[in-house]
Amino acid sequence: MATIGTFTLTQNGFTGDITTLTIQAKKVTIVAETERSQENAPTHRVYLNKAEIGAGWARVSKGERDYISVKIDDPSLPAPVFARLFADEDGRTHSLIWTRETNRRRG
Repeated sequence: MATIGTFTLTQNGFTGDITTLTIQAKKVTIVAETERSQENAPTHRVYLNKAEIGAGWARVSKGERDYISVKIDDPSLPAPVFARLFADEDGRTHSLIWTRETNRRRG
């Protein structure tokens, strides 16, 4: 588990940066989707400048904590990045947390 981004709550959603060894994305925005076509459609869209780089879905954790499940994808990435955006204790800042998925099946 690693914090790969820090975001601030805005009027329309969130704005912040994502930083990993290979990603240096500044001024990323996560904006609430206003026109969902289906129930399972994303509740949020993720943008870097004007380019849409991902989507998010509002969720509630087992511990009753609200978060946004985020999927970021780009042709330069070998695979999509999955992370969760959680509110920090102050409620204004949010951390984007990445956890590597583990394959529990043995061959």
